[in-house]
Amino acid sequence: MAKYLLLKHYRGAPAAVNDVPMDRWTPAEIDAHVAYMEDFATRLGESGEYVDGQALAPDGAWVRYDGEGRPPVTDGPFPETKDLIAGWMVVDVDSWDRAVALAGELSAAPGAGGRPIHEWLEVRPFLGVPPTVTE
Repeated sequence: MAKYLLLKHYRGAPAAVNDVPMDRWTPAEIDAHVAYMEDFATRLGESGEYVDGQALAPDGAWVRYDGEGRPPVTDGPFPETKDLIAGWMVVDVDSWDRAVALAGELSAAPGAGGRPIHEWLEVRPFLGVPPTVTE
C-alpha cells in the first residue's frame, strides 16, 4: 500500500469543464457537492483506502521565523495556498493506477447545475522512507 495526496485546486490547474466558482453555486448545489465528497470518503473508508481529507477555509497567511520575538505575518509576494488549494484527501492504495482512478472519480463531483465539475486534481505520492543500506 502507498499513500497519495489528492489536491483540489482553486487555480493553477487547467480550467475545469464546469468552471463556475463555488461562491456562485446555489445552496442545493453546494449540499450536493459536499454529499458527494462525504459519500466518496465513506466508501473509501469501508474499503480501507481512506486516510483523511479536509476542505480548507479561504483564510490563512504566510508566516516565518525571523529571530527572537513574534514571527511576522505577511501576505508575501507569492500566491498563498489559501488562493490555490481548496482541499485535499489522502488515500492509501495498492498502486499509482488506483490513485489516478480515484482522482478521476473525485473529479466528477457535482457543481453548478448539478453537472460534474470535471476538475483537475493533483495526485502526489508521499515520499517513502529511503531504504536502509547495511554492509
